[in-house]
Amino acid sequence: MTKSKALTFIGGGNMARSLIGGLLNNGWLAYQITVSDPDPEQPSRLYALDSGLNVTADNIAAVANADVVVLAVKPQILQTVCRELATTLQVNKPLVISIAAGIRSVDIDRWLGGHMPIVRSMPNTPALVQSGATGLFANATVTPEQRELAETLLRAVGVTVWVEQEDLLDAVTALSGSGPAYFFLIMEALQAAGESLGLRREIAKLLSIETAFGAAKLALESGEDPAMLRARVTSKGGTTERALEVLEAADIRKTFAEALAAAAHRAQTLANELGTDQ
Repeated sequence: MTKSKALTFIGGGNMARSLIGGLLNNGWLAYQITVSDPDPEQPSRLYALDSGLNVTADNIAAVANADVVVLAVKPQILQTVCRELATTLQVNKPLVISIAAGIRSVDIDRWLGGHMPIVRSMPNTPALVQSGATGLFANATVTPEQRELAETLLRAVGVTVWVEQEDLLDAVTALSGSGPAYFFLIMEALQAAGESLGLRREIAKLLSIETAFGAAKLALESGEDPAMLRARVTSKGGTTERALEVLEAADIRKTFAEALAAAAHRAQTLANELGTDQ
């Protein structure tokens, strides 16, 4: 299905380059991919991925013959970009995939002139190392083939999940979109605690990071529920049980629930602000 598709990225920043790198590794050919970005430094960064990529600073020319257009610009300028592209995109109505955080598909559709097939995606930063987790939502105009194509594209940088209600992307944002920062904070806290117990900084850092990686890898590869894995490594009367008692006494579950609720509420607020016509 991808062999004959023409793909255009509007914006060539970190996430776009990560996606392009993943696509090239998954069999896409450089000549199929066009990137439009006004930054004069971007061509050299993009050509480092593959010198055969089509790179331009002309958004309208870039999308003229595209089957898929990926909107990879900052949310604050997405409205301006969409309005600039609207007339051209209304001609062929390609699949539009937005990776701009927080802007609802109905607002993107309005800015593009209406009746456009739009997939909203919420990737996270581990996509930069092809280990991302991306939530996807398709509006009613997206065909089954386009839905499959969008999933194929985003799977190039990690796992994908679909939500059938767009407001659930706020929950995805709170959980996996912001989630890497939660784990970085946990690693940071573990490192500091290890140092306080006498470990050298570099040793505490390595043990913290590798333990997080190993736990995630075990959870992924075992297929078991994290609660079961936790119970299995918690010997009665042992050191792990004593540590978990302290965490449970601090009501860590409630703290995470409140944190995610706050993040989801902020995502809703930003969507309202960014979706307002200028």
